[in-house]
Amino acid sequence: MKVLVFGKSGQLAQALAECAGDDVSIVALGRGACDLTQTSAIAMAIADAAPDAVINAAAYTAVDKAESEPEAAEALNALAPAAMAAACAARGVPFVHVSTDYVFDGAKSAPYIESDPIAPQSAYGRSKAGGERDVLASGARAAILRTSWVYSAHGANFVKTMLRLAATRDEIGVVADQFGRPTWARDLADACLASAKALVAGKDEAAGVFHYAGGGDATWADFAEAIFAEAARRGLPNARVKRITTADYPTPAKRPANSRLDTTKIEAALGIRARPWREALALCMDEIASQPR
Repeated sequence: MKVLVFGKSGQLAQALAECAGDDVSIVALGRGACDLTQTSAIAMAIADAAPDAVINAAAYTAVDKAESEPEAAEALNALAPAAMAAACAARGVPFVHVSTDYVFDGAKSAPYIESDPIAPQSAYGRSKAGGERDVLASGARAAILRTSWVYSAHGANFVKTMLRLAATRDEIGVVADQFGRPTWARDLADACLASAKALVAGKDEAAGVFHYAGGGDATWADFAEAIFAEAARRGLPNARVKRITTADYPTPAKRPANSRLDTTKIEAALGIRARPWREALALCMDEIASQPR
């Protein structure tokens, strides 16, 4: 199966390249190879690659910065996937698009299911919601995978930030009243590839909106404590966690207090299991510990 991936240097794009087996050929396009602000460039890239499936691993992810530049977020998170989906629909190519827990307002007390109404509270969330809407309206054979709290051994993410801060601090304040489900980029990549394969195979149950995230709940403070426990076992920088509230750490973009995603649907439809997040974190920390220092 030949898969065209929009994105090359981000966490998910790198994970897709690492996770593709012998039965998958990845063609990854970075910023220099395709200008995602140009609809014609997107359509041309899909036509030139002639893939069996397309996965969109490119996104504007600077959540706070999006509050001051919503047009940039809209361009990458809504207009670009809309163009990808339209081009895929025209050529009959299956499309997998990744969205976010930030399309929800966080007011629900239980984990969110796919049919829950969306109500994004930030410019980033609104841009991602727009992308979902346009992909679903495109007529493409598409799967949208909402995910949350993505991390890996590469790039900028919460795990890497905690380790960087721990190199110079003994104690770090971390929010303890926002709940979610940490997701290892490699697990998300596996889910995207499995979705693409199911769409290519013509499985009707593979199309639509799905939730995929790590198994089990956590607050950011829980996540940080687990990171430092794993770091200590590997001789990496670690620190004490001071549990603080959202009010103690104001940010330009409002975060959902609850962004837990229920993964029952994707498990039932496609057999894609959510790996317990602590298990996945340990594997990621092994990878980080093996990197040159």
